[in-house]
Amino acid sequence: MKAKVLIVDDEKDLRLLLKSVLEDDYAVTEVHNGAALLKSFSQDAPDVILLDLKLPDANGLTLLPQIKKNWPDTEVIVLTGQATFEAAVQATKSGAYHFINKPFDTQTLLVTIDRAIENRQQKQENNALRRALSTMSGNAAPIFHSTVMQEIVRTVERVAPSDVGVLITGESGAGKEVIADLIHSLSPRCKNKFIKINCAALPRELIESELFGSVKGAFTGSNSDRDGLFRQAEGGTLLLDEISEMSVDTQSKLLRVLQDQEVRPVGGKTSYKTNCRILAATNRQPEAAIKDGKLREDLFYRISTISVHLPPLRERRDDIMPLANAFLKRFAAQADRDFHGFKPDAMERLTAFNWPGNVRQLQNEIQRAVLLCEGGEISAADLSIANAPIGPIPGAELDPNFTVLEGIERNVIIQALKEANGSRIEAAKRLGVGRQNLYNKIKSYGIEA
Repeated sequence: MKAKVLIVDDEKDLRLLLKSVLEDDYAVTEVHNGAALLKSFSQDAPDVILLDLKLPDANGLTLLPQIKKNWPDTEVIVLTGQATFEAAVQATKSGAYHFINKPFDTQTLLVTIDRAIENRQQKQENNALRRALSTMSGNAAPIFHSTVMQEIVRTVERVAPSDVGVLITGESGAGKEVIADLIHSLSPRCKNKFIKINCAALPRELIESELFGSVKGAFTGSNSDRDGLFRQAEGGTLLLDEISEMSVDTQSKLLRVLQDQEVRPVGGKTSYKTNCRILAATNRQPEAAIKDGKLREDLFYRISTISVHLPPLRERRDDIMPLANAFLKRFAAQADRDFHGFKPDAMERLTAFNWPGNVRQLQNEIQRAVLLCEGGEISAADLSIANAPIGPIPGAELDPNFTVLEGIERNVIIQALKEANGSRIEAAKRLGVGRQNLYNKIKSYGIEA
């Protein structure tokens, strides 16, 4: 099923252009003003909204809170031809995922939409896992049967009461934000705010203002003083997600803040003390990010007093069925259907598959099966992975440069690309992963088109 994109713009030519660019990959609908948008709240929520700020009957900034209230999981990408820094800040604070100036580059827009959809899926997955983690008792979470995840939970329980920096690493979809939530909830700071920022979603000039705050007149459109996230998270916890995507210059300023425990707002002349715990996360390997110049080595040592690595789902197969059963229970309740569980052939298939999209892909697979299964028990035939390869693929030898598991994942991607006639967009859909995530894996595994 295609992801749904809603275009909200009064320029007919632009709507037609956007639709022609997007309709091959997404289910596109469009409205031309604020009133039409408000009427659409009675319909199913889109995955992404492309929102113009200047509409004939409304200001996009006033519509944003209403969008997030009615469709809280929908990601909003603001498009405007009259951009100001202040508007970008206000849009971000109101829940916008990203802010793009007109005219825009089509490829940049496509990548941003893909990332927004992936972020939406990530949040849905995190909500599901948070509910699962709420059943924890004793030293282990029932949802995590694997030894490695139980050990991670025990590590979290030991380090959470302290204030040490924790770096959480792992592939996209592995549940890094859930572990960050767990650390905060088990810490003495749990009664205060837990604020998160995606460092990959904001440009350098905006992220510095977001983190450190700014004073009136610091830049064009800065009409008042504003607090940064360090001040907003005072006494609580601040998660810097995808920290290796932050510009190196900003990393340098962040390092100084962490060393001195003082923050100076952009354009300000005085600093103030800060007291919040820093957690960081990245889907890159830190050593590789340092080597590639994406992550400062001194910052890495500052934020990684404790490092927690979440293995991909293929390396913790004991967790697959507990997670699958948790997802089955939730989606069955949403669909108002009774399920008795999984048939043996389905369980065998689920545990044998390599899940390149990790927990997010497993969640999507179970949701699909719940919607399409006609009986009360899910069989292998109800799974979209029923015919997916679980081992080496004819014509795709295991490369000695990779581990066995990496080789198998590489072959799964090759097979998906073959079945999609080389279309990376279609292959990403078949695998249940974000397009950018698939691009990164294709590059890292040296797969040729």
